[in-house]
Amino acid sequence: MPMPMAYWKASEDFDAFIADVRDTCMLQTHHQAYHTLRAVLHVFRSHLTVADALTFANVLPPVTRAIFVEDWAPGGDPAPFPGREALQREVKEIRPDHNLAPESAIGDVAAALRRSSVDGRDLDRVLAALPQGAAEFWAAR
Repeated sequence: MPMPMAYWKASEDFDAFIADVRDTCMLQTHHQAYHTLRAVLHVFRSHLTVADALTFANVLPPVTRAIFVEDWAPGGDPAPFPGREALQREVKEIRPDHNLAPESAIGDVAAALRRSSVDGRDLDRVLAALPQGAAEFWAAR
């Protein structure tokens, strides 16, 4: 079996994606964009069971998938998805001294993800099978 193109081009594709996150969020650096992306992914993950999170991870490109699962210590039943404002507060609470995520971070990251990183049909199919609130989380605004 040949090496999948997603792995072959992983760095190049991620560089383009993180630049899109930076520009969409109106951030200044790739570093800021990375921390915003990481916060959004980890907040989403915190509201999923392990099985649901791994199902979602399978539609992400390799580097984004790695960020999604990094430093994960799953345990217990996840809380259901709260409203958008509460989710945005959760995003801002991750590394608060270094977090420059805009109020629109979730929608901005969702838009960038849908634009450049995933097949939208695959993403929507997976989100439809996840708990209530998952699809709304990834709705581009």
